Amino acid sequence: MRSLCFALFCLVALAGCGMLSTREAQQPAAETQSPDRPAAATTATPRKGAYYKDDGPGDSPPPNLAAVPDAVPKAEPLHRFANRPYQVFGKDYAPVASAASFKQTGIGSWYGRRFHGAPTSSGEPYDMYGMTAAHPTLPIPSYVRVTNVANSRSVVVRINDRGPFHSDRIIDLSYAAAWKLGYAEAGSARVEVESVLPGKAEPVQEARAEPQGVFLQLAAFSVRESAENFRIRIYRELAWLSEAIQIVATGAVFRLHLGPYRSQDEARSIADRIQAELSLRPVLVTR
Repeated sequence: MRSLCFALFCLVALAGCGMLSTREAQQPAAETQSPDRPAAATTATPRKGAYYKDDGPGDSPPPNLAAVPDAVPKAEPLHRFANRPYQVFGKDYAPVASAASFKQTGIGSWYGRRFHGAPTSSGEPYDMYGMTAAHPTLPIPSYVRVTNVANSRSVVVRINDRGPFHSDRIIDLSYAAAWKLGYAEAGSARVEVESVLPGKAEPVQEARAEPQGVFLQLAAFSVRESAENFRIRIYRELAWLSEAIQIVATGAVFRLHLGPYRSQDEARSIADRIQAELSLRPVLVTR
């Protein structure tokens, strides 16, 4: 009888907290230097883009991740508990009460094997190879289009979980979604999040011109794969970077541009920091 009462108490407590997922209640393990996975919610502040030693990609990912279809928006009732106000680490969150137009730009991350199969805030098991995501306040369930600002790749995912709870990140994608956006190796990227409402026409994708302004050129290669590998290396070694590293193709040359920055002085400050850490002196460029 005592154990039954305790179980009922736990269920009531979960309902009152807005059905947080299992990962929000866990304390992270010791951090590694690998940048693939930003940490689960924790009272400590991890390095941006880093994941903990028991998280990361699965040991045997499906060979056809590129063929995993995007989530298809459909009308669904909102979850009974997952959209209630809740608190994590002393901060209050008030989820949006109904599906509505929404647009946000910031750092996106992903979570993997540590939570694979564990219940999400919706109660559904987390599938790191599905097209889902966690967001602190968007309705559960709801759908968003996520675009990697650096390469313009987009995916549509279904919000079924809460998180991330770090001020420097706005959304946690599944491993498959991050892989399709091209930042699974880097661990995080600057993304644009835009709601997709069931029954409505999807947002018109505007032509994306290369941003203008002040940039730092990190390197140039004659082979695109070499440029991609170098970009991954920079993200790994400079986890504090918040700007996107773009690969700009000009003929047979692939240049890596970091930015844009608001001024040449701001860009030079970042160049000095990069040189101090990597013995690499970026070149200031404008376009």
